[in-house]
Amino acid sequence: MATAVTDILPYPPPRQREENTAWLGMVIFLGSWAMLFAGLFFAYGAVRIGVHRWPPPGLPRLPRLLPAVNTAVIALSSVALQMGYARLRERSSARLVATAFALGAIFLALQGLLWVQVWKSGLVPQAGPYPSVFWGLTAFHALHAFVGVVALGVLARRIARGIYSPARHLAVRLWAMYWHFVGVVWLVLFATVFAF
Repeated sequence: MATAVTDILPYPPPRQREENTAWLGMVIFLGSWAMLFAGLFFAYGAVRIGVHRWPPPGLPRLPRLLPAVNTAVIALSSVALQMGYARLRERSSARLVATAFALGAIFLALQGLLWVQVWKSGLVPQAGPYPSVFWGLTAFHALHAFVGVVALGVLARRIARGIYSPARHLAVRLWAMYWHFVGVVWLVLFATVFAF
């Protein structure tokens, strides 16, 4: 007698199906945002290739120290979040996710400080392609970082109240994926716009 495929591979329970669907949805969402950021980075590359000197004559270079510090801040935030996610059984989980939230808020504050410095140096968006690319990329990234920071704050509060556990942690998992994506995009942004 033939064995049905469902007898060999049991159909996952409804909750696992929902979690798998949510995970796949986040992967597709992040993939679409990755393509959007890739388009922005390609536009940046096209602008940069089209000029002989970068930065163009008469315009100051972008600062490097503050963005480098911000790179460390967002990387530490990502590490704290991952550690908090891995320790959902322990009380330290809420503190670690709260640390990730605080570091994310510091990242945004430092980004604001960077914008003030750049603006005061004369690199306003209407000053040409060089500053407009900087403003476009960093503002678009900051918008995504802001959404992530708000989510981290909500997660930290909910973890402290015991809403998530090792058995029920889908929201933490999905937002961790999102926050790591924001961090990776910043690393690419730092390497392309500030470092070179």
